[in-house]
Amino acid sequence: MRFVKIFSIILVLLILISIGALAGLYKWAAQDLPDYKDITDYNPPLVTKVLTSDGQILGYFFREKRFLVSLHEVSPYLIKSFLAAEDAGFYEHEGVELLGIVRAAIHNFRAGEIVQGGSTITQQVIKSLLLTPERSYTRKMKEAILAYRLENHLTKDEILTIYLNQIFLGAGAYGVEAAARDYFGKHASELTLAQSALIAALPKAPSRLNPYRNPQGARHRQAYVLSRLRDLDWITLEEYEEAMAEPIELQRMHDPSWKHGPYYLEEVRRQLIRMFGEDKVYEGGLIVSTGADIKHLDAAQSALRKGLIESTKRRGWQGPLDNISPEQREVFLHGLAVDPHELEAGTWVRVLVTQVSQNRALVRFGDFKGQIDVSTMSWARTPDPSRAPEEVRAIRDATRVLKEGDVVWASLQEKAENEPNMWNLALEQEPQVEGAILSADPRTGEVLALAGGYDFHRSHFNRATQAKRQPGSAFKPFVYSVALENGFTPASIVLDAPIVYDDYQTLTSWRPKNFEGIFHGPTLLRDALVKSRNLVTIRIAQRMGINTMVNRFRAFGIEETFPRDLSISLGSVPMTLMDLCQAYSAFARDGSYIPLRLINRVADSWGQELYANQDLPVRAVSPENAYIITSLLQEVVRDGTGWRARVLNRPVAGKTGTTNDQNDAWYIGYSPYLLTGVYVGFDQLTPMGKFETGARAASPIWVNYRLEVEKDYPVQDFERPPGVTMARIDPVTGLLAPSDSSQSYFMPFLAGSEPSQRSARADDPERTGSAPTAEEDLLRQIF
Repeated sequence: MRFVKIFSIILVLLILISIGALAGLYKWAAQDLPDYKDITDYNPPLVTKVLTSDGQILGYFFREKRFLVSLHEVSPYLIKSFLAAEDAGFYEHEGVELLGIVRAAIHNFRAGEIVQGGSTITQQVIKSLLLTPERSYTRKMKEAILAYRLENHLTKDEILTIYLNQIFLGAGAYGVEAAARDYFGKHASELTLAQSALIAALPKAPSRLNPYRNPQGARHRQAYVLSRLRDLDWITLEEYEEAMAEPIELQRMHDPSWKHGPYYLEEVRRQLIRMFGEDKVYEGGLIVSTGADIKHLDAAQSALRKGLIESTKRRGWQGPLDNISPEQREVFLHGLAVDPHELEAGTWVRVLVTQVSQNRALVRFGDFKGQIDVSTMSWARTPDPSRAPEEVRAIRDATRVLKEGDVVWASLQEKAENEPNMWNLALEQEPQVEGAILSADPRTGEVLALAGGYDFHRSHFNRATQAKRQPGSAFKPFVYSVALENGFTPASIVLDAPIVYDDYQTLTSWRPKNFEGIFHGPTLLRDALVKSRNLVTIRIAQRMGINTMVNRFRAFGIEETFPRDLSISLGSVPMTLMDLCQAYSAFARDGSYIPLRLINRVADSWGQELYANQDLPVRAVSPENAYIITSLLQEVVRDGTGWRARVLNRPVAGKTGTTNDQNDAWYIGYSPYLLTGVYVGFDQLTPMGKFETGARAASPIWVNYRLEVEKDYPVQDFERPPGVTMARIDPVTGLLAPSDSSQSYFMPFLAGSEPSQRSARADDPERTGSAPTAEEDLLRQIF
């Protein structure tokens, strides 16, 4: 009996010691634990989505590719597969499965190191969100303590939802929705049993079992998951066999990100970072609504690329991309592997010149052959900025352009007859000149399209929003708008004659001149704007004063620093295309403008609004002033340098701009529903060449874009406000035209400012307002 008593006492003491040790161990492990309640506010790094105006995906921003989904948005097969593979007793245990821990401990003891964790899904959530990934018994104890606490704080479904969204599944996919998109091109709710089992097979080793890299390993692990589902009676034997027989067909969901309007998307990214910070943009799962339109974006980028290619050809041949020595040509051709399915008319390919004669060049690209006829090289002259293409003979000898071994760009035209692998091609070259196009709805301020360069992958610099260049004559409408507020009317007569300004401090003189280099004497203000007369514009500016002009420019939202220099009236102050378009939108509206914007609304991942644009119209000028300027700019299209826009056969107003030495070319044109601006020029100030004006270099881009989108809008004219009257004016005197005059302008006036005296001048065929001079007629043909 005494032995039993002693043994009982010892046993009790051991139990008490064990309890104390366990309590001490628990207390030690529980110290410095992170707050498990932080998981309640589950806020993982999510993908920010940028949407077009009609809800299409324009692009994604992210550090971890994760799309948050609820259990209702996940296939039931996927839930069962994860539970079978990771934690079959998930809905029964309280966060920790002791048998699993014991089983893992035995494996670890036999291996002599920690090789198996035995973690439940709850423990995996704790490990992923609160603890370090180190493998140690200390971390395991902390993990178990936190898992137990979490189970008493969240529901099982909430914990499982966090797990399915948090887990890394390879191929850059975080969470089951991203994995479903990346592996099977569908949403998590659409997965089959076999597909669900494959995704559930990945957590064990997501990078090693990535089915794109290791299909056999992924398939083997998938079979294990399916067998677990079968053994647990969660699927039938028939379902198991069907899933095992289903082939793995990997397919990524089409990702439109950065495919349309990359410059637009990049500008949205930059603005979002300014608004919310980089972490919020890349991890916050923002939902960003923009004014972008896919059709407009594609049409704008295509028109810009086409216009820049045409511009570079007018300057001549820049030379081949490379020249390959004979011994290296086969190796080079091997690297030019071409997919036959991608070959279609218009596609550009790099080709190797193998033979050149006067009439053509023979080329190879991959397994294909082709010929470039000399007729497609007619533009490839030796560059000479001082001579326009019209002043140089066309190339008629291919040997003057190409030689054997040259690598050049060529565009596919058509397949040669009777030779299946032979193509007819045209010589091409990528432009060094750059440009930008921006299109907005002036009624709302929404930017529909923006392209800031020839190729986003070549240069991320956005020439629509970041490049400040002199707008030249495209700035003149603002000068004439101020003039209308300071006593001038469209019928005012101003002298077009030489003028010299001496600067006695620098001992220099400024002798401005008109583009054509000629003078026209007394000139109607209407003609001065329509024909872009520099000297008349300067005289108007001089009479108004620089302070008067600058103060009124500010009303259009133009915040640039203006020097006290009359050259500002000719557009000498650099500004961005976006700022210039915003200022023009006041003319397209009722004299007020709404600040141009790309972003309309930003919400968080749950749809809670974080930002909504609430810009209101800003009054720049009166509706009457805006209408009169618009009417004059319509005359620029009908009778001036904006003539190319007439092809739309719609009411359009516009103005070209060209800076000294043809460094920059502009065209801003608008209708009541759409305003579009184009800029062309080298990134470093360089002459583009003779006659590379706004009319030739910029307006064709504008026209090509508008032709693609115009049919989506009904024909609409500019509405005349009640404070404007119309009068028929003699083009020479600026007075009311005689009733029997065959030459006159029908012009708008602020009510009460129209001429009251009728001209007594008889028609003079040499001074008619509508007939162009010989010089103007020549320039019109060239442009």
